[in-house]
Amino acid sequence: MTARRHATATDVARLAGVSQSAVSRAFTPGASIAEETRARVENAARELGYRPNAIARSLTTRRSRIIGVAAAYLQNHFYPEVLEALSRGLQARGYQLLLFTPDAGRHADPQLQDVLAWRVDGLILASTTLSSALAEQCRLAGIPVLLFNRTSRAANVSSVTGENLRGGRMIAEFLVAGGHRRLAFLAGIENSSTSRDRERGFTGWLAEQGLPQPMREVGLYHFEAASAAARRMLARPDRPDAIFCGNDHMATAVSEVARHEFGLRIPRDLSLVGFDDTGPARWPTFSLTSFSQPLQPMVDAAVAMVCEMIEDPETPTRHQVVPGELVVRGSARVPPEGCVSIGGQLVWRPVREEATQ
Repeated sequence: MTARRHATATDVARLAGVSQSAVSRAFTPGASIAEETRARVENAARELGYRPNAIARSLTTRRSRIIGVAAAYLQNHFYPEVLEALSRGLQARGYQLLLFTPDAGRHADPQLQDVLAWRVDGLILASTTLSSALAEQCRLAGIPVLLFNRTSRAANVSSVTGENLRGGRMIAEFLVAGGHRRLAFLAGIENSSTSRDRERGFTGWLAEQGLPQPMREVGLYHFEAASAAARRMLARPDRPDAIFCGNDHMATAVSEVARHEFGLRIPRDLSLVGFDDTGPARWPTFSLTSFSQPLQPMVDAAVAMVCEMIEDPETPTRHQVVPGELVVRGSARVPPEGCVSIGGQLVWRPVREEATQ
């Protein structure tokens, strides 16, 4: 039995009575083509069962229309939500997302060498580190690199982040205003800019007020490591009365340990604050006070920035910071003043903050 020959762009052009370049433009998002011509091409393609060959097109245009995204902490609810939003945003601009999952906490280089082989048009690093070697390799290959939810000491690398530093400061002020004095910080990956900046904001505000530095443990952004860190903190004779966790994922681990292993009542015995404001923060089980990272505005900014860098390699380096709010729920003691209701949710807006809005 003879295999059925697949229709080609030439077949479509002949049936539609247009040039082959018109067929190409009809299936290229954003390309200039008359609507009548596009309709004729699409009708001919349906009749012939034609589907554009993305690989063949990439050989012609020298663009794969693929953007690589590296994300390692997929058990953290923040990143699956980010990937879904990134995929939608990139598809709307005619790109497809290719996911790379290097080992968490390690340099991206060994796992991301294959990125160059996939001819990606751009690379977004969402939850992995960026070494100077990888940055230089991508620069030499002409591949734009964007950091999402992190920054790097490497020069000329653009980024989109939330308000990590300000968020840490606000959380410190919120907990002290709630009457807490034995504070603790649960760090994520030690060399990640997100954990470093959140801790710097938290401890910096306490230092400015002449208050003691917080107790400290490392949770590596992982549930099991955060659970072990919580056990160490809560077993201390001077155990903390409030813990700021470097993200919501670790905060849920601390909540489970505190309630089920130590019999603590949240927030009466222990206040918990997270960071990201992911889905679980809104679940009644946790009702977690958390500093929000507005996911859709961050993703919109990242998509626009990486597409601009692809179209114009001379685009200057930018570092965009998307503002967030400290959303107050049931996991933390509420200060007598400073919380206001905005859009149906309670947020921390001390008088000083309100005056600057």
